[in-house]
Amino acid sequence: METLANLESFVRSAELGSFSAAARRLALTPAAVSRNVAMLERNLGVRLFHRSTRRLTLTESGEAFRIAIAGNLEGIQAAIAGVAAESGEPAGMLKLSMAPTFGTMHILPLLPAFLARYPRIRPEFHFENRHADIVAEGYDAAIGGGFELSPGIVARTLAPAHIVAVASPAYMAGRVPPVDPSGLDALDGIVMRSLRTGRTRHWTMRHVSGEEMPAPLPERIVVNDPSAMREAALLGLGAGLLAVPDVLPALEEGALVRLLPHWYADAGAISIYYASRALLPGKTRAFIDWVAEAFRRERLAERFAGSLS
Repeated sequence: METLANLESFVRSAELGSFSAAARRLALTPAAVSRNVAMLERNLGVRLFHRSTRRLTLTESGEAFRIAIAGNLEGIQAAIAGVAAESGEPAGMLKLSMAPTFGTMHILPLLPAFLARYPRIRPEFHFENRHADIVAEGYDAAIGGGFELSPGIVARTLAPAHIVAVASPAYMAGRVPPVDPSGLDALDGIVMRSLRTGRTRHWTMRHVSGEEMPAPLPERIVVNDPSAMREAALLGLGAGLLAVPDVLPALEEGALVRLLPHWYADAGAISIYYASRALLPGKTRAFIDWVAEAFRRERLAERFAGSLS
């Protein structure tokens, strides 16, 4: 009888058109996937793929075999996953990508209780200001905004990603607060240069009533990291447009004040991204549910909403 590894290597290679892409999806090496398919061909006595340097294509026999087993394979995988979930607690390395400021402020504090509940899970957290390729780089999940939803990637929304204008009370002492975004032009701006594009980011702000207006914040200080923007604002060096999660503790403690409390910029949503809703490993499902529950319990979606002044 064929092993599940051989069958799965064949099906994923057929879907993705290469052993390398299938290997990334299956967390194997390309050599292992190629070996599994070769073993399957040898056992069946037929050639399943035409191989070239550019792409794999199915032979007539390969296409017929793919159609015959594809649906059944999903059922077998689901049954195995279900039995595994019932027979043991979630375990294994949990590889996660997230932005440094957001991750250290809002996700890392969830770890003590999470690991107390799931002691066999081993976190490997990568703090990075970029969009990781979840499948190609072997991540179990990523948290952030604006990820490309390529086939097989699922996004579970956690909270809005709203941008608000902030400054320290010391910086605003003796200054007239702006009444709308155009008034930001009179302040010293702390802005961020994108590592990806090399450009400084400028925003259009939205009033809670729906009116929109550009926010012309002068480029007085330029940095390339949100945490540096926040620290510069805390030092009284000027005003910045920052994501609410990055400045929420400082706003709640009064170390920063929100300018234009009825205005915000919408940067989309903060989501947790992962591959394939079905057959999700127990460690990944446990973490996703833990994070979602923490956001609900702490009312973070509401507290992150710049539209709720």
